[in-house]
Amino acid sequence: METIQSKQPIFIYSYNNKPILQVILINLVYEKQQKLRAMMKMHGLGDMAYWTISYCYFLLISLLYILLLVIFGSIVGIKLFSANSYMLQFIIYFTYMNLQISCGFLMTSCFSTVTTATVVGYLYVIGSGFVGEYLFKPFVEDTSVSRNVITLMEFFPPFSLYRIIYELSPPPATGFYSDFSGVHLGDLSDTENGILVLLIIMLFEWATFLFLTLYLDEFGCFQNGIRKLVQASHPDRNHQAIQKPSTQPQEFEASIEIDRTDILREREIVDRFLQQPDCSYTAIIDNIRKVYPPKDGNTEKVAVKGFSLSIQRGQCFGLLGANGAGKTSLISMLTGFTKPTSGTAYIDGMDIRTDMNKIYTRIGVCPQFDLLWETLTGREHLMFYGRLKRLNGATLVEATEQSLKVLRIFEGGVADTLVSQYSGGMKRRLSVAISLIGDPKVVYLDEPSSGLDPASRQALWNAVEFAKKDRAIILTTHSMEEAEALCDRVGISADGRLRCTGTSKELKAKYGGAFVLTVTAAAGGDEAVEQLVRSISPAAKRTYHIAGTQKFAMPKQGVKISEVFRAMEEAKRSLNVVAWGLADTTLEDVFIKVAKESSCDCDAQALYA
Repeated sequence: METIQSKQPIFIYSYNNKPILQVILINLVYEKQQKLRAMMKMHGLGDMAYWTISYCYFLLISLLYILLLVIFGSIVGIKLFSANSYMLQFIIYFTYMNLQISCGFLMTSCFSTVTTATVVGYLYVIGSGFVGEYLFKPFVEDTSVSRNVITLMEFFPPFSLYRIIYELSPPPATGFYSDFSGVHLGDLSDTENGILVLLIIMLFEWATFLFLTLYLDEFGCFQNGIRKLVQASHPDRNHQAIQKPSTQPQEFEASIEIDRTDILREREIVDRFLQQPDCSYTAIIDNIRKVYPPKDGNTEKVAVKGFSLSIQRGQCFGLLGANGAGKTSLISMLTGFTKPTSGTAYIDGMDIRTDMNKIYTRIGVCPQFDLLWETLTGREHLMFYGRLKRLNGATLVEATEQSLKVLRIFEGGVADTLVSQYSGGMKRRLSVAISLIGDPKVVYLDEPSSGLDPASRQALWNAVEFAKKDRAIILTTHSMEEAEALCDRVGISADGRLRCTGTSKELKAKYGGAFVLTVTAAAGGDEAVEQLVRSISPAAKRTYHIAGTQKFAMPKQGVKISEVFRAMEEAKRSLNVVAWGLADTTLEDVFIKVAKESSCDCDAQALYA
């Protein structure tokens, strides 16, 4: 057998297995970039299951690829494939395929966009080929170079493949189609070829890369991982650090809300649940709080401040709030993507701090932005997520068909059309259908009707109304019409705190203490109209005046609707009133009023601090 110094590597074959690396990078980074993996996790696919399924998929592709390559090479008589022991080739290529997959998994953690991953991947493939030809090859052929140096170079994965091709290739003098006898299993004990050492190196790298992949996937970076491991080993100390309150500002916040009986009632329900769990409450939020650490020298940001809430089965709770009110942070904690700084929540009786993996199989999530595969159809999406919710067979098919019909993704073959051809409204309806499939106990709908036409919005509302019969739904929206149509109870949050909660009617009665009278009169009659309104309600305030149209806020106390109607009908003749109308307070008015009160509270807290 020829020594390693007497052989020439076959440069072209060093590329044969590299395209698989691009396939791995593009697929996994695409799922990360489009947040598809996050979507799968929210519907019950665990981290280990995700990596295991991905690993088996890419390993199968790799084995089919190398099998076809070996068969084709053997048929045409290339000695690299036909002369060497097939069992030895299988062991070597199988080991390298596993190494390449683990290397691709590790590289995935370094990229956030497909474009970057693709460019770097191809540069890695092409660059390693040139480096192997012009660096590794001279070192192998140079008898003065220590074998230890060559072994050290083999720790770079592309050089491992290059060494494999080198060892299995016939001597350059005889050519590819010579009488080269090849390498066999018994030659592994030959210290001259170095294949056994190479196999050991690849196995070591394979295990190391997999460990680093899982570590970085869990902790994000080494610094975070060390910190989390230290905190886990000192749970009491960590708990005390989180629970330590700042004194005066929190006391002042409590004094501001002491008259908010609806908030206190929610707190009492939560306390009773903690003492004696009640199965009628599907979601319980217990004084949850989220503080983000300071960035760029700024102070820490308190996104959610002691949020407590109870939601019963069969109830749709609407969470309203301006941008920055803490809604997204709250939903992120409830779905397990950020951990609460303090407090917790119980979903179907399970704690989000310890039982999140079990909770994922019991929740459905419709995110604010559609997270869908462009290369799958609507039906395939529902079948996939239905399986994650442990549906199968006829039950899965029935649930899929029902979801498609209820949300109008069935007519005209739309269900079997690629999602890339869907309109924005169709994608939105599909996202809602995904959140409802599999009978989840709690469903999170983040602005589900955004971008829908009136007919589609009504169909979505009907589906949500039907779906809430045996589950709890938490819905965030900026549409007051949607909140009134769907929600049994409404909560308004501001500055990270729940400010009020109740039915739409209760909130209007509590915060909407005025009627809105709108009067349009002929030119020159504005003052007379204002005097008339003052005679009906001396406390009335004009809130709008332009081009003969005026709006007045009239306190409900002391105002009879019959008197308003009689006075305005008489004024039609004497004041030349063109049109008038009387309206009760809307939910939008309540929202604006609560937001303004909360802003004043925050200013007072800042002044007190």
